[in-house]
Amino acid sequence: MMKTKSPHIVSRSEWLLARKKHLAREKELTRLRDQMLEERRELPWVKVDKTYVFEGPKGRVTLDELFRGRSQLIVYHFMFGPDWESGCGSCSFVSDHFDAARQHFEHHDVALAVVSRGPIAKLEAFRQRMGWKFPWVSSEKNDFNFDYHVSLTPEQMQKGGVEYNYEKLDPGMPMDELPGASVFVKGEDGTIYHTYSTYARGLDILIGAHNFLDLTPQGRNETEGMSWVRYHDRYDEADDGRSCAGLRGVLIAMGAEKGDGQ
Repeated sequence: MMKTKSPHIVSRSEWLLARKKHLAREKELTRLRDQMLEERRELPWVKVDKTYVFEGPKGRVTLDELFRGRSQLIVYHFMFGPDWESGCGSCSFVSDHFDAARQHFEHHDVALAVVSRGPIAKLEAFRQRMGWKFPWVSSEKNDFNFDYHVSLTPEQMQKGGVEYNYEKLDPGMPMDELPGASVFVKGEDGTIYHTYSTYARGLDILIGAHNFLDLTPQGRNETEGMSWVRYHDRYDEADDGRSCAGLRGVLIAMGAEKGDGQ
């Protein structure tokens, strides 16, 4: 376990002064975040022209059907390639938070779906192992992952120039699957629009465990991104599942792991 630096021990009155000074900074961040969220809601929309058809556990499912009667849809792009035997450990960490939250926001006109390129049989087996209940569909037979910049072809990996997190990746990209989240809305006439996508550390807001850790003196207590994270059923074992070390290298190179936040 990482050790914290030597604490500064003070009286209660001195601590209170320091705490109030820090509270002013917290309030400043809250106001700035409120402003940013308002700007996000005002972003323009883009019409989705393609008819995406996914494979679900009970057969074919369209993007329209993923809304499940709601007008808004959040899609999490889970890293699980066609040849993988299990899902990304970091994406699994994020996904552990979904079911608790969605029992609330699904009553507030928002649907959630998870999409990966892995075959549906593998996705279902892994979902059942992890005990997840959220809808998970396969985009193995459509362009959805490529259109929303979370999957790369071998040619793109070698040639570079492909976009991720709104920047061009250099040649020699080591990962063909990357994480992200995209938001869609359905108009009154049934037209579907893409309103937002976020990648890299923009996904951090989905991880409730991080918010708890950030309250503590040691914080997230990590040296290489989320290298400490394991599948929730593997913390007592040495095996931590498929490594996302290559992804961490890409994000660090982009300045996305530390420093610029996104």
